[in-house]
Amino acid sequence: MTGERVAAGGDIDRNRPLRFRFDGRQYGGFAGDSLASALLANGVGVVGRSFKLHRPRGLLAAGVEEPNAIVTVGRGPGAGVNLRATEVELFDGLDARAVNCWPSARFDVAAINGLASRFLAAGFYYKTFMWPHWRLFEPAIRRAAGLGRPTREPDPVRHDELNAHCEVLVVGAGVAGLAAARAAARTGVRIILAEQSPRVGGALRWRDARIEGTPGKAWADQVAEDLANMPDVRVLTRTTAVGYFDHNTLALVQRPSPGESQSGLRLWRVRAAQVVLATGALERPLVFPGNDRPGVMLASAVRRYLFEFGVRAGHRLVVFTRHDDAYDLVEPWLAAGGEVAMLVDARVNGPADRIARLRDLGIEVRLGASVTCTRGTPILSAVDVQSCDGGSQRIRADVLAMSGGWNPALDLFRQSGGKAIWDPRIEAFRPLMSVQAERSCGAAAGTLDLSTAVADGEAAGSEAASGAPQRSPCAPAVDSERRPAWQVDAPGKAFVDFQNDVTAADIALATRENFVSVEHLKRYTTLGMAVDQGKTSGVNGLAILGELTGREIAQVGTTSARFPYTPVDLGAFAGLARGELFRPRRHMPAHGWHVARGAVFEEYGGWTRPSSYPREGETTLAAEQREALAVRQAAGLFDGSPLGKIEVVGPDAPRFLDLIYANVMSNLKVGRARYGLMLNDHGVILDDGVTARLAEDRFLVGTTGAGASRIAEWLEEWLQCEWPQLRVLTAPVTTAWGVATLSGPKARQILRAVGSDIDLAAESFPHMAFREGRVADIPARVFRVSYTGDLSFEINVPADRTEELWNRLMAVGAPSGLEPVGLDAWMLLRTEKGYLHLGGDTDGTTNALDVGWGHILKRKTDFIGRRSLIRREDQRGDRFQFVGLEPDDLTRPLPVGAHLRTPGEVMNGPTEGYVTSSGFSPHLARAVSLGMVRGGRSRLGERVQVVTEQGLRYAKIASPGVFDPSGARLNA
Repeated sequence: MTGERVAAGGDIDRNRPLRFRFDGRQYGGFAGDSLASALLANGVGVVGRSFKLHRPRGLLAAGVEEPNAIVTVGRGPGAGVNLRATEVELFDGLDARAVNCWPSARFDVAAINGLASRFLAAGFYYKTFMWPHWRLFEPAIRRAAGLGRPTREPDPVRHDELNAHCEVLVVGAGVAGLAAARAAARTGVRIILAEQSPRVGGALRWRDARIEGTPGKAWADQVAEDLANMPDVRVLTRTTAVGYFDHNTLALVQRPSPGESQSGLRLWRVRAAQVVLATGALERPLVFPGNDRPGVMLASAVRRYLFEFGVRAGHRLVVFTRHDDAYDLVEPWLAAGGEVAMLVDARVNGPADRIARLRDLGIEVRLGASVTCTRGTPILSAVDVQSCDGGSQRIRADVLAMSGGWNPALDLFRQSGGKAIWDPRIEAFRPLMSVQAERSCGAAAGTLDLSTAVADGEAAGSEAASGAPQRSPCAPAVDSERRPAWQVDAPGKAFVDFQNDVTAADIALATRENFVSVEHLKRYTTLGMAVDQGKTSGVNGLAILGELTGREIAQVGTTSARFPYTPVDLGAFAGLARGELFRPRRHMPAHGWHVARGAVFEEYGGWTRPSSYPREGETTLAAEQREALAVRQAAGLFDGSPLGKIEVVGPDAPRFLDLIYANVMSNLKVGRARYGLMLNDHGVILDDGVTARLAEDRFLVGTTGAGASRIAEWLEEWLQCEWPQLRVLTAPVTTAWGVATLSGPKARQILRAVGSDIDLAAESFPHMAFREGRVADIPARVFRVSYTGDLSFEINVPADRTEELWNRLMAVGAPSGLEPVGLDAWMLLRTEKGYLHLGGDTDGTTNALDVGWGHILKRKTDFIGRRSLIRREDQRGDRFQFVGLEPDDLTRPLPVGAHLRTPGEVMNGPTEGYVTSSGFSPHLARAVSLGMVRGGRSRLGERVQVVTEQGLRYAKIASPGVFDPSGARLNA
C-alpha cells in the first residue's frame, strides 16, 4: 500500500497543513482529514493489530464500520481510548498510537501468537486452561484482554447532556435523510437532523451523482444550509445515534470539533413523536484467503478516501466484486493517476454496459473468477486470481478493492423492536415491520439507488410530519435461481470478523460442534463481538452458517441488536455526574452555622448533617454523651431540616391519606398531628413520620430525611396510575423550610424567652398538636412532636431565615444550658425512649405487625399493604419482632449487629435475632438497647445469649424504651 495525496479534490483545506504523530512518528495532513485518511496519504500501511493473533492490519473501511484502525489519542488524563481512526478528525499536534500492540503496530512482539494459530481456534478458551487450575492462567489472560488501556487519572474534559423534544427526528443526513428533513420542515414542525459525520451528504460526497440537476455534494450542502436557516430545524453534525429505546426515545452522542481539548462529548436524550431512520447502508467485505492483508479494502472506502479526502490508497488496483457498485471505482481511480490491473467479478453475468465501458478503456474484466490468495509481507504486493476454468494468475497490485454488496444499517431499527426480512433481490436484510412511530427510508430501507432514495426520503419525511401510519412493505418473492457463493473455496485463512480473528474455518468448527444457533455461534466464536459489532462480519457469518447447515439466511436468523450502535466513551454517560457532582452533597439551610460551631459532619440519607459538636480536646463519643445529657437536664437544639415535608391538598386528600397510611388520617382534627406508617404492597414498612392537618382539605405529610424525595414520587405515582379520579395535589416543600427542634425540660421556657405569639401552655398546645404563628418575629409552623421522649417543639421557618432563628434561640437559651445536638446524641435519646428508627431497627422484610401494629388490621377500610398483612406468612408468631434488650452488665452497651441465641442451643443454628440500636445513656447511667427477636413480644423477660467478638454476653428481652415510660415529660 503506497497511498498518496492527489493533486486536487476532496473536502480538505490544503491551505491549512497540520502535524501529527502516530506510533511515535511525525506525519503531516490537512484540516478536514480524518486520522485514517492522513495515515493513508502518508503511506502508513499497518495501522493496527488483530485482537487474538496480532496479525498486521491496514485500513478496511472509511467510516463507523472500521474494525482494524483502533487507536488511543492523547496521553494521560483526557486521552481517548479505543477510537476508530476513521472517525478521529485531524488536528494540529494530535498524538495517536495503535492499541493492542507493543512497541508499535509495525512491529508487535505479540505477533508470535500467529505461530500458535492452529491451537487458538474458535472456543479454545473453553477447552484449555483447565489444568491444573484456571487461576494459574487468569492473571496473564486478563492482562492480554482488552484493547486500549484507559488512564486511571480523572478525566479533565467536561462532558454534558441535554434533553430535547421534536415532532420528527431524522437520523442520517445522506440523500434520503436530507430529503426527509426538507419535506418534514416544509410543514413547520420541529425537526432534529442528526448526522454522525462532520459533513452532511453521506455517499453524495464520494459518488459522482447529480440530484435534482445539481452535483450531489453541492445539493447536499445547499439543503443543509436551507435547513439550518429554518427556525424549527436543528442540524447536528458529528452526532451518532447510539440507542433507540421505548417510547421513541433515542440517545445521540455528539463529538466536539477537532482540537477542542476542553470540550467533551454531549449526550442528547431525544424524545420524538416520529423518527425517520436514514442510516444508509454499509458495504460487505468478501471472504477469501488473505483478505485481512493490509492493502485489502472495501471498494467504497477506496472511493471515499479518493473523493472526500483526496487520497489515492495506492498505485496499482485490482477490484474484486460481486456487486455492480464496485465498477464505479475504476474510472475515478484512473483519473487520479492510478493503474487498474484487473476487475474480477465473481458472478458469471455482470453489468454489460459497464463491462463494455471498462474494456473500451483497456481494463481487463474477468467474470466468474475469484481472488484465491493475497501476497506481501506484510503489505499487499500481489493477488492470485483463479478463472472459472480453473486457471490461476498472479497479478501485481498494492490495493485490492473488494465489494460483497450492501447491508442496510438496521442496528437502530432493530433496537427499536422492528422486524427485518431477508430480501434476495438486494442480498441483504431490510426493514419489514416497525413497532414504534418510526419509518426507514433510502438505503436503510433497501433502496440503494440514489435517485430513488430522494423520492423515498421525501415521502418518509412528509408522512412523519403528518403522523401518517407507517407503510408496510411487502415481503419479497424469493429468487430461487440466484444462490450467491459467500466465500471463496481455497486453502488459507479467510477472515469473517477482522478484529477478533474469526475465520470461515472457525464457523465450520462451531457448526461441527453443534453451535448452530446464531446466538451460540456468536458467543462461541466471538463473531460480531468486536468494536464494529458485526457491521462488516454479521451477514457474511450468517450466510456461511446457513450454507454449512443447509438453511437459507432467513432461517438462520439474526442476533439481537443492542445499545450502543457504536462504542461510546463512558464519560458521555457520566456527563457532569462525577467527583463531587456524582452524588451532590446536600446541605441544610443552617449549614454555615454548624460549620462555624465546629460540627463533625456525616452523610445521613443523602444530607450532610452534624453528627456531633465536639469541643476542643473532646472525642466524638464524649460530645455525644454531653449533648444527650444536656437535652435531659436542660435543652438541646437539633437541625431537623432534612425531614420530608409534603403538602397534600384537595377535597379527596383525607381519603387519599387513608389509603396511603396503615392507620387512619381522615379523622385527624385541624391543628393536630399523628404518627403514621406507610407500607408497600407487601406490607413492609416503607416510611414513617408525623402528619399534621393544616385545614380540612390540607395536610402536611412528614417523612424521614432519606425518604423525602422517594415518598413524594411514590405518592404521585399512586395518584397518576391507580387513583387518577381523586381530586388531590401533592407538593414537596422539604427544602422550602428550615427546622430547629427544641427539646428538653427547659424548651418551653426558652421558646417563650425568644418571643412567640403562640400560646405555648401545655393545655393550649398539647403533644401532637400544630400551630402557626411567629417565633422570634419569624413566620413559623410549630409542631409539638418529640423524637427524644422529652418536651419538644419542632419549629419550621422559611429556609432563608433558618440561621437567624438558630442564632436567636442559642443567644437566649445558652444561659439556661441550651446546646446544639448532633445526630449521634439524637439517636441515643431515641433509643432511650424506645422509638423505632426506620432502616436501623427495620430492614426490607419488616412489616407493620413486627413492630407491634397489629391493631391496624381492625380497620374497616383498605390501605396499601393490608392484603399482604393478612397472609399467614406475615402473621407468623416466630417472625422477628421489635423489642428492647436489657444487658446483664448495664455498664457496657451491647454491640450493634450482634446476634442472639437461646442459651444451651448449638452455636451454628439459626439466629434468634440481633441488636439494632445500642448506646450508653448518661442520664440513666446504664446501657440501653433495641433489637429484633424471633417471636420477641411473646418472650418478654426471657434471657438470651449475645454473641460478640469478645465472647458471650447475656441480656433480657424487654419492652422497648426505659426512659419516662409514663410519658410525663413528653406531655409536660
